[in-house]
Amino acid sequence: MSATAFIAREVFTGSEIHMGKAVLVKDGTITAVVDAKAVPAGYRKEELGGYLLAPAFLDLQIYGGNGKLFSAELTTEALEATYEYCLQGGCTQFQITLATNSIEKFVRGLEVAREYRNGGGKGLLGVHLEGPYINPAKKGAHIEKFIKKPTVAEIRHLLQKGKDLFRMMTLAPEQCDRDCIELLLKSGVVVSAGHSNATYDEAIDGFYQGIPAATHLFNAMSPLQGRQPGMVGAIYDNNDVRCSVVCDGVHVDFASVRISKKAMGQRLFFITDAVTEVQYGEYVHVFRGDRYTLPDGTLSGSALTMLQCVRNGVEKCGIPLPEALRMASLYPATVMGMQEHWGTIQPGARADLVLLGEELNLLQVIVDGER
Repeated sequence: MSATAFIAREVFTGSEIHMGKAVLVKDGTITAVVDAKAVPAGYRKEELGGYLLAPAFLDLQIYGGNGKLFSAELTTEALEATYEYCLQGGCTQFQITLATNSIEKFVRGLEVAREYRNGGGKGLLGVHLEGPYINPAKKGAHIEKFIKKPTVAEIRHLLQKGKDLFRMMTLAPEQCDRDCIELLLKSGVVVSAGHSNATYDEAIDGFYQGIPAATHLFNAMSPLQGRQPGMVGAIYDNNDVRCSVVCDGVHVDFASVRISKKAMGQRLFFITDAVTEVQYGEYVHVFRGDRYTLPDGTLSGSALTMLQCVRNGVEKCGIPLPEALRMASLYPATVMGMQEHWGTIQPGARADLVLLGEELNLLQVIVDGER
């Protein structure tokens, strides 16, 4: 592969915005950021138009895209369609997500994800299992008949089938024995507290046990109230736990995102929680213009892209652009322990980049150093 110097008006490295810089890329990896006038010999210069070159985005929770819902199809084609949808919003790495379902369907989903990756499929960080170990009182759009309490044997089975692909699990800590959570954590699965009716004390206990994350702040979790701080209060109060938020003004009011950002700082990050319209399978999603619902009207997923999350963060929540970009790139990468590879423009990081216009419109996506 050739060595390329990408030159843009401004470059956001993940920490700050620089002018007059070139990003040097070789074999899909960033080698250096240098002055645009000091590009070394051997690098082909590519002058990029637009406004800002930034790290590409990561989506840790998405169910499908472009008309294909993964759980309804369980095909590599559905994963390819989801990847293409992600690219349309500047996202090059995604975790395909399966909502509460049978263990057999989860296992098959893990197998198809492996087929996709082994077949050269791009962008798949891993599989996020959202459920089935959740609280029926906070099931949201999840199917109650599949909700259950975990056993160590069943988790071992999922871990064995998932190996390096089972990367994240949303569960309700108050529904799970400590040894089940411990097994997941020791096996390298990022456990995320969600679809939970935990009291403040139950949630804090889960975080002290080592649960590092929580799923879609405010949605399907016990709220913050004066006498009952709940899961939301525990998330605010614990300085280590990171939490995703669906920044579409539908799942969460933009004012609630702004308030939460003030309380949580770098611990809050974006997901799309996006689904796609589908009329078959266990989860039927109906498009309602700015959201998806079940046929009965229950909110069931967003119509977001990661770039729209960033735009909403800046325009609707007053989050400074560098911080909004981090919420879509560096912070989700950090949740997964991958901040050395994604979310920054620095030597050794993957050359996955987005070029944005002044209106924060997407001009180009660069994957592995290739336009």
